[in-house]
Amino acid sequence: MLKDFFGKKRKYATIPSEQSKLDIPEGLMKKCTNCRKIYYRKEMNKNFNVCPNCDYHHPLTAWERIEYLFDEGTFEEWDKQLTSTNPLQFPGYEEKIEKDRQKTGLNEGVVTGKGLIDGQMIACSVMDSSFRMGSMGSAMGEKIARAIENANEHSLPFIIFTASGGARMQEGVLSLMQMAKTSVAVKRFSEAGGLMISMMTHPTTGGVSASFASIGDYNFAEPGALIGFAGRRIIEQTINEDLPEDFQTAEFLLKHGQLDKVVHRHEMKTLLATLFAMHQKGGGIS
Repeated sequence: MLKDFFGKKRKYATIPSEQSKLDIPEGLMKKCTNCRKIYYRKEMNKNFNVCPNCDYHHPLTAWERIEYLFDEGTFEEWDKQLTSTNPLQFPGYEEKIEKDRQKTGLNEGVVTGKGLIDGQMIACSVMDSSFRMGSMGSAMGEKIARAIENANEHSLPFIIFTASGGARMQEGVLSLMQMAKTSVAVKRFSEAGGLMISMMTHPTTGGVSASFASIGDYNFAEPGALIGFAGRRIIEQTINEDLPEDFQTAEFLLKHGQLDKVVHRHEMKTLLATLFAMHQKGGGIS
């Protein structure tokens, strides 16, 4: 099916002239950041925000991902009102948080809840890089920990979609403490027999990659996702060596045994539904 789809001849929008630009509604068209093809936004949305030409996986908001993944009308959000404060009185932090709230419609950079995937009830956390670059602060850590605890309490499998630039600098050591809090929640969940799937998307870096993102029972990633702790330039300067061109990509990590699979967005729902059903039949999750 996927082969047939990409084998078809696709129609792309032509670059409009200066005069015709006046007649084009704002937001109708979009350019792929990878291959630079111009296409109609609604066509991209139908393709799960994957470029039909080069297969580049464009970022998704938390709610776009939930809409694509969960059965229609089944998702129930948890802890919607939980949001960041300014514990260190960092100058301008509250204003930046408020600006991101207005821009994204979110109170924090992660949406948590439960819903049906192919008829199976699943708990989840979905990070959104459009809110403070998905950076992890106290509120985010608390929401993720609560979601894992809810999954444990109700014997639900748990999936997390990560998209983050790392710990949130404006909260200092309090943000770093979330690495331990979320990892302990995962450990307790695992000891109780829970199933956790981590799906790393672009980018998953810093403290997020070094904590809950990397300790699932299954660790997956989307094609081309940047995954790593420190930045490429810092590592090269530290070891005084040039790194491979594909270093810190999902494909590089898979090749070196740090991922179980690189999963195309078109295949994601089917794969997850299959895994959840398999573990239910095996008695791991009731």
